[in-house]
Amino acid sequence: MEDIPEYASFLQSACAKAWKKIGAKRRAGVTAPLFSIYSKKSIGTGEAPDLKGLIDWCRKTGLSIIQLLPLNDVGFEFRPYDSQSSLALDPMYLSLEGLLGCDLKKFAKDNAALRKKFPAGKGRVDYGVKRAKLELLKKIFGHASTSRKEKGFLAYLKTHKAWLEDYALYKTLKNKFDHAGWIDWPETFKTKEPAAMKKVAAENAEELLFHQWLQWQLFEQFAEVKRYAAKNGVLLMGDMPFLVSRDSADVWAKQEYFRLDRSSGAPPDLYFAQGQRWGMPPYDWSRIAADGYGYLIRKMQYSENFFDMYRIDHFVGMFRLWTIDLFEPVEHAGMRGRFDPPEEPLWKEHGRKILNVMVENTSMLPCAEDLGVVPKCSYEILEEYRIPGSDVQRWIRNWGKDYHFKPGNACRPNGMAMLSTHDTSPFCAWWENEAGTVDEWFFRKKCQDARIHFDDIQSMLFEPGGPVHGRLRWRPEIASADTLLSVLRRSKDEAWHLVDAFMSSYNERQLYWHFVGMHGHPGKKVSHEFMRKALDAVNAAHSVFSLQMLQDWLALGDYEQRDSWEYRINVPGTMGPNNWSLVAPCSLEAMQDLGINASIREIVTASQRLAPLK
Repeated sequence: MEDIPEYASFLQSACAKAWKKIGAKRRAGVTAPLFSIYSKKSIGTGEAPDLKGLIDWCRKTGLSIIQLLPLNDVGFEFRPYDSQSSLALDPMYLSLEGLLGCDLKKFAKDNAALRKKFPAGKGRVDYGVKRAKLELLKKIFGHASTSRKEKGFLAYLKTHKAWLEDYALYKTLKNKFDHAGWIDWPETFKTKEPAAMKKVAAENAEELLFHQWLQWQLFEQFAEVKRYAAKNGVLLMGDMPFLVSRDSADVWAKQEYFRLDRSSGAPPDLYFAQGQRWGMPPYDWSRIAADGYGYLIRKMQYSENFFDMYRIDHFVGMFRLWTIDLFEPVEHAGMRGRFDPPEEPLWKEHGRKILNVMVENTSMLPCAEDLGVVPKCSYEILEEYRIPGSDVQRWIRNWGKDYHFKPGNACRPNGMAMLSTHDTSPFCAWWENEAGTVDEWFFRKKCQDARIHFDDIQSMLFEPGGPVHGRLRWRPEIASADTLLSVLRRSKDEAWHLVDAFMSSYNERQLYWHFVGMHGHPGKKVSHEFMRKALDAVNAAHSVFSLQMLQDWLALGDYEQRDSWEYRINVPGTMGPNNWSLVAPCSLEAMQDLGINASIREIVTASQRLAPLK
């Protein structure tokens, strides 16, 4: 392995406190949504204590970071990045057996019936388990007189009153108004009229206490997981979505902190010609700042009870966020918007102010999701603060030059090296379905822009059979830009988008195959040798962290799903039952004895990422 960089400078950065706490050293980890993993004790989906099984597996394999997706309460929509609270955790993840101060013997039959109706590890996650589990939790709460008087519960209510009471009121009113969004509630409730709130609290005291009790139980179960992780030398990374749902307790309770007349999104780019409109309201940072950033500080400090590190989703949004007038016609998507702040010279200091609040008020290490169109100031701040950014290996290339994959020593030391993310296909599916192809929609659009009739040239450029999963594979005889241009009957200047798409994809397989040290002609499937070399290569990167999806680590073994296009967590920009419902191919108990565990440990050791066991 090549010489690795020193990370001593991390200890003199603005994040020095966090680096000193966890150690500025190379580590390898796994990214796994809690809803995907499961044990013999799980009901329907992964539960908080199941993370202990994942920690045990990490200890065996030498991994020392677990990255999770958001765990916040999503109501009944089940989209992790569109939650009803930026603090409250989702009751779906509660373990009934782990409830404090409850006599579960009385509910043994109910528990068994729930487990039978919602077995874990079967197909996709059946989110019907949440409603059923909440019904049983309410029955248990009704008999939990001892639990309600626990000193820990009473202390929790007092400590977290600032956000917990508003959250409980919001959940109670959601039920009262048949889960309608708060914007459609009667005016007195929508505006939090004090007399109306007081009446709701008096008439629904039991329900309010139930929601608070759930959050206390979740607090205790996840805090116990963090203690277990620390005992075993494993760091837990939470996920902090940059934005929060318009229909959330946060927005309802603190409407002055949000620009309710606008929607957040993204401007038009090469992949989204009309831009994007997400729906979440932008923050009014001037109002949040005027209140001493208490809203942001509270989120940070609460998360620290459960995590050692946190991933900032849409990190670039801290510098500038694309915003669209709420009443802009839907068909315009994100085309007619503007950045906030609007002037680029303001972006860097705008983001720095927010980041300083986050860094100064917690000892957790921030990590950044900085993918997509990234302004220069984002890279500069990440370098200055020594915050790890996201480096997805398949995208680390000499774009616009020879398109070769960059070697590991070209990766930034303050980075997280990855084969895949939860928003991409896993490695095996990428290789089989995407590597060496172009996106059909993009190619059609650029042909239209160049006044080329795509249907007339499709068969001359691409393999027969049409697109597979929206991807087109080049014919072998289209082996140069000149050949492409002769078919297109355009100059390079007239069709540069199409030439760029060709140059970045036509020999992608050959380039990657040799990049990881394979010989001969690239195979269509991912062999064990190839998978091992891909994992060796990504772990050899100079990046301080290597974080691989659970699917990619397990692809070292024999699993039917590993080449499947559907074997992924999310397809951005789509809505469907396969998003956010992937289930791991084996239980946590089975993972402890996998034959590939020794191979994973070898990879971690060889890349000098093996953290000392405690």
